Amino acid sequence: MDNTKNLKRPPKGWDRSGLPGWTYHSSALLDLEIEMFKTHWQVACHISDIPNIGNFKTFDLCGERAIILRDTNFDVKAFHNICRHRGSRLVTKDQGTCKNALICPFHGWVYNLDGTLRGASQPKSFPPLDKNEFSLRTVEHEIWNGFVFVRFKKGPQPSVKELLNKYEAEASGYKMSEQIPTDGFWTETSPVNWKSIRDVDNEGYHVAMAHPALQDLYGSNYYDESYKDGISRSEGKFTASKGRHWGVRNYKKFSKPHKDLPKESNQTWVYYGIFPNSVIAMTPETSLFYQEFPISTDKSIIRSATYKYPNEDRQQKVARYLASRIDRETVVEDKQLTIWSNESMVSDAFDGFYLSDLEYGVRTYHDHLRAILPIYNIQKTPKESDIRDLNKSLIDNRYQ
Repeated sequence: MDNTKNLKRPPKGWDRSGLPGWTYHSSALLDLEIEMFKTHWQVACHISDIPNIGNFKTFDLCGERAIILRDTNFDVKAFHNICRHRGSRLVTKDQGTCKNALICPFHGWVYNLDGTLRGASQPKSFPPLDKNEFSLRTVEHEIWNGFVFVRFKKGPQPSVKELLNKYEAEASGYKMSEQIPTDGFWTETSPVNWKSIRDVDNEGYHVAMAHPALQDLYGSNYYDESYKDGISRSEGKFTASKGRHWGVRNYKKFSKPHKDLPKESNQTWVYYGIFPNSVIAMTPETSLFYQEFPISTDKSIIRSATYKYPNEDRQQKVARYLASRIDRETVVEDKQLTIWSNESMVSDAFDGFYLSDLEYGVRTYHDHLRAILPIYNIQKTPKESDIRDLNKSLIDNRYQ
């Protein structure tokens, strides 16, 4: 089917190339990318993952680790999951409950749920400890429509509220802050560079060929808005057909929006891309997020969780199950596409991307990367030992 009817045409003469192949397998560049990840907002969890006092959820990212919890005032707090004594993890489980304190499993230092030090074990073995000075280090966090974002270091992005402000009216109709977890968190490793996952996710050109279920669900009604100011948006409105794919046919049959969802959203899947690596998606029955992080140049972790309305009826439960089947099929198909694309990057025969107008989102995403790390503009593979200094010199030249 022709997906160009909803296409907002890119500017004439736009550069259809993508990032150079070397940028997908450079360890020195990955070090710079990891620094970038730490200075950008990341979805850690949803407020419903920590509904009660003492509940916690952990979030690890490229060597950093955070703990998000409810304190005794029922406020959401975020701390580095690092004891101030010797740096041990305070909690080792992904999720759980601390009854009234965080107790380090290494030497037994105890912290209140507001992060202040309650006391060290064998305190007479230390000089007098200032309990505020030895409080847990806080992690910057913000809640948007129920999703808890964290940022390990200050960076170029504005607040999450400002970042997503233009979609606030639409997002608020889904009442995501009222939703609750479905099946917990899902993670999977993939043998590709993290950018290859983003490249596939940032365009709908491949849907017709690679995703028969999605094509059956919304086909030529799919529409991408490319990245601008760190945000993108995509939507797929259901086609009028009953559906040929078993899951799609039955999903369309059982789909039942939340009673307060605006009519224009009743038969639409919506996706918000949040630079550099996260997506929040909404269907008539659920919301979810997914993201990927680098482990190495050729290995990434994909992380996701789905949320439902607490008062869903049996029909909505069936629809949610069918939607998840469609989504799981899509994940498997996309994983294979990323492997095929990523493996080409090390081949001498790889001449780079030549993008369709339907892949303008890939170009605008790459432009966001280039704005932060201008080293991406270097076409010829540089020496690994030169990459950090070369990138710094390119940044410095911008301001001369």
